[in-house]
Amino acid sequence: MNGEWLICGRDGRLSVYQLSGDFVLCRAERVPGGPWDAPRRIGGDQRVRPVLAIGQGIDSYGHLISWGPDTGLVHSTHFRPLLAPLDWHPIAHPDGKGDESFEPAVAVDHQGRAHVFVRNAAGGLNMRAQALKGGWGPWRDLKGADLQGAPAAAAGKDGRIEVYVAARGAVLYGRQPQPATVFELEETVEARAVPGTLKALATSEENTTLFFVDEDGRLCAWRPGSKPVELLDAAGTGRIAAVRCELDGQDCTLLAQRSATGGVSFAAFPSEQEWAGASWTRSGAELPPDVEVSLALDSDGRVVAAAQSPSTGALFLARRKDEPGLALTPWQAV
Repeated sequence: MNGEWLICGRDGRLSVYQLSGDFVLCRAERVPGGPWDAPRRIGGDQRVRPVLAIGQGIDSYGHLISWGPDTGLVHSTHFRPLLAPLDWHPIAHPDGKGDESFEPAVAVDHQGRAHVFVRNAAGGLNMRAQALKGGWGPWRDLKGADLQGAPAAAAGKDGRIEVYVAARGAVLYGRQPQPATVFELEETVEARAVPGTLKALATSEENTTLFFVDEDGRLCAWRPGSKPVELLDAAGTGRIAAVRCELDGQDCTLLAQRSATGGVSFAAFPSEQEWAGASWTRSGAELPPDVEVSLALDSDGRVVAAAQSPSTGALFLARRKDEPGLALTPWQAV
């Protein structure tokens, strides 16, 4: 899954999304901080491919993108955790037809419009966005060549959407010059990013930061206009999760990744101050070895971490304790 699959809805309830065979499942808290309901299928009996991209807007609505069985990409909106998400709605194939294995990304601007990015058959990047008055605009070819892995997208300054994508020996970056305008790929930096490890996060009012693992096993940070910075060794394998949060009164970025030695590892540092250094703290060696991790802030602004096992569907949660530092409660099965 591409994006943070643990989100906090506008009513304060947490919800998670899970892949289960040909379906996407959703689970939600019954009340903020309370027990969870049983998994529910998104879209009823409509089947999808085992791939999912998730994005969330400032309105807290969740936007889900997957591949339909024969209709290209499909989209669903989830307004509140205890409401059922909308049925899957086809948004077509970027090439008209063809390969459906390319993993998409989705980000939501400050007008609540989803922007979907996916590689095309020529190895470039395509984008389609929701229109201001309903429906969807056309697919647009953003160019690029020899792109690899899934893109990473986020809403940056003024809600402008920014996107990063790996190519052979480089990372490409694009953004909207102004909100709700035509998209442009505008910068390339030399980097050997491992496909499938990219995570984009708005780390200040002005900047987004891309986090990725390079081929030497180093977790790197990059902001356009500069050079990538090696932050620390990767904790293990799997996607990086990231959230901007306040720790002891300081604006921080928290990273998480599945640890090579079991469980999940966390690292925090002052936002956009990679030079301050960071180190991993491992948590939960008792977790299944294939867990994926996601991070969010709950309705009280506390960090919440979720870990789920794709092979078993098991879900675990840990919350930040009411004490200084980044102390988390033990993992609890949901």
